Amino acid sequence: MGLQNAKLSRVKRANILMLGLDSAGKSTLLYKLRYKDAFLTMPTIGFNVDMIETGKDFTLTFWDVGGQKKMREFWSNFLEGTDGLLYVVDSSDKHRLEESRREFELILKNESMKNVPVVVLANKQDLPGALNAEDITRRLRMKKYCSDRNWYVQPCCAITGEGLAEALQRVATFARQYSKSKETFTTLKEL
Repeated sequence: MGLQNAKLSRVKRANILMLGLDSAGKSTLLYKLRYKDAFLTMPTIGFNVDMIETGKDFTLTFWDVGGQKKMREFWSNFLEGTDGLLYVVDSSDKHRLEESRREFELILKNESMKNVPVVVLANKQDLPGALNAEDITRRLRMKKYCSDRNWYVQPCCAITGEGLAEALQRVATFARQYSKSKETFTTLKEL
């Protein structure tokens, strides 16, 4: 009994927040990551939560929060305790990219998100005219907003699953490093 408990406590957990405008593909991406299937999803009212094990001792909890305008004012409630941000953009929707960038900037400026690593999923790469990772990096001004943290832009497609394994790997690595640095900081504060 005791051994089992000791083993459980060694499993590291990290919270990954999934944000992005409505219709960017967050829920479809989460389903695809979790079940390797693309589901037909409804707009998320509220949020979905799912856990994915990456490696034998590391579990990521994904918080996929609805992106409609009325939901975005609640985003700030989810920022506390985040170990990684997965920000999803629809690479083919050039009209809404500016709106997406503004929301992204607001999140990153929040005190709770200081130094939190970011992986941007440039989704819908299968659609004609989709912007590539470089364009998305420039349009979201990643170098300016993310100079204080680890960040990466991953082109992907929720329907085919292309780019998702890489994205998951990247998020897990960033979250692991980040939670380690948080532990170190806490220990230093206690000394």
